[in-house]
Amino acid sequence: MTGRLLLRGMLAGLVAAILSFGFLKLAGESSVEHAIAFETMIDEAKAKTSAEEAVAKGQPVPAVPAEPELVSRAVQAGIGLLSGVVVYSTAFGGLFALAFALAFRRMADLGPRASSAVLAMLGFVAVYLTPMLKYPANPPSVGLAETIGMRTSLYFAMILISLAAMVAAGMLRSRLLPRLGAWNAALVAAVVYIAVMTGVGLALPDVNEVPEAFPAAVLWQFRIASLGGQAIMWATLGLLFGVMAERLMAPHGARA
Repeated sequence: MTGRLLLRGMLAGLVAAILSFGFLKLAGESSVEHAIAFETMIDEAKAKTSAEEAVAKGQPVPAVPAEPELVSRAVQAGIGLLSGVVVYSTAFGGLFALAFALAFRRMADLGPRASSAVLAMLGFVAVYLTPMLKYPANPPSVGLAETIGMRTSLYFAMILISLAAMVAAGMLRSRLLPRLGAWNAALVAAVVYIAVMTGVGLALPDVNEVPEAFPAAVLWQFRIASLGGQAIMWATLGLLFGVMAERLMAPHGARA
């Protein structure tokens, strides 16, 4: 059963990838182009300043070697983006199926479709929304090259802590369920999760490397596109996988 759920989860992830790619191509590509243009403008301004300083000192103008373009922008925006989204979404689809197999009938007395939808909503909050509030997505040209390792570590730490806090909140809800009932137990668990993650967000260091001259509209558009792409992926996983899981489990009397 788990293997068949895994296959269906990866298939749902593939469909989610196609939908997310279409949205990101339409809603996010222009912000990436503007960010790259901004980065090029900054590099040209730095080169011009260096040349003027060299001339003022009577020194030869330093030559700025052109960096070879390993992958064209058209390839990056097309097959490159599609490949990355497909791998990412398909992998998350498989992980989502495994999480569903583990949580089904343990998380709540719900059918496959409802369980899948709830699990997707919780996954979206734990894996993307909460970490994004602390470390939002940034387009190219935002962020220092020397801090990329630190920023990546902080972001993944936020994801892991958020997932652990979400699992702990779910366990707390199960323990409180007999005494408080389903609704009150869920409210208490949600409040505990929010309180824990608020404390974690305040404790972790801030990262603010957005250049002062960077267009706010471009930054906002990129982050909205990132949010929309993730929302489409998780919604597709929750809804489509729920239908496929229900059909698979129907002979066993597990229909919602």
